[in-house]
Amino acid sequence: MRELAKEELKDSKEQVEELEKKLKILLLPKDPNDDKNVIVEIRAGAGGEEAALFAAEIYRMYVHYAENRGWKVETLDADETGIGGMKSVEFMVKGSGAYSILKYESGVHRVQRVPETESQGRIQTSAAGVIVFPEADEDDDEIEIDPKDLKIDIFMSSGPGGQSVNTTYSAVRITHIPTGIVVTMQDERSQIQNRAAAMAVLQSRLLVLRHEEEAKKKKELAGDIKASWGDQMRSYVLHPYQMVKDLRTGYETSQTQAVFDGDIDEFIEAGIRWRHEQRRAAAEEQEA
Repeated sequence: MRELAKEELKDSKEQVEELEKKLKILLLPKDPNDDKNVIVEIRAGAGGEEAALFAAEIYRMYVHYAENRGWKVETLDADETGIGGMKSVEFMVKGSGAYSILKYESGVHRVQRVPETESQGRIQTSAAGVIVFPEADEDDDEIEIDPKDLKIDIFMSSGPGGQSVNTTYSAVRITHIPTGIVVTMQDERSQIQNRAAAMAVLQSRLLVLRHEEEAKKKKELAGDIKASWGDQMRSYVLHPYQMVKDLRTGYETSQTQAVFDGDIDEFIEAGIRWRHEQRRAAAEEQEA
């Protein structure tokens, strides 16, 4: 009886700790972008075809995660390889509070394993970069784009290996000359739809760029915390052992396949708590 009571007490403490963690997240300061949809960009890093395969796996991981939450995923553009990899992919996640959940997922994901493309059984390390930013509102007048600042190219949509997938010039590439930002859209059926989608993404990127510039100024004035898009954030070790570890928070799991299947709630929640603690520590240091 005593042992049963001890076990129940232990379970109760664990439940309380879990509820406290979730409560801390709910009490975080409200970000005006939290309720917006999210645009996610994934790019393969060093590692050739293996990096492209890893980027595709990271893409599917986020798609599974979003679908498990009942969110809608819309692929905007993808540069695929012939064996299922992705040199780059850009997609939108539509759902209530999507940005509030995914906004700290930007960073470098690194994998260590024996690639499918490796015939000698040698371990290889490759990486994929992830950038997350909120979708700009259609009626958002914060960003004004001068048509004179745009270079617009029209071309045929292409599939894996560069093969044409239709015979019409429906794909659109928009270059914002002042910033050098390039947005390509080819997944819609018409040139008009692709142009509209590309402009929406460009507006979102320019909005993020403005916010980053403002944050940089605030950091210089108030000593805000570092928040580089390029920080290494998560390591996926698949050989010689199985482990996924968040390099910011220290959270880790040996259930690697579950992670690739979209079971990343604990990683995301740990990341939100970590960022909150970083900001609170920075604020306390500033006050001192």
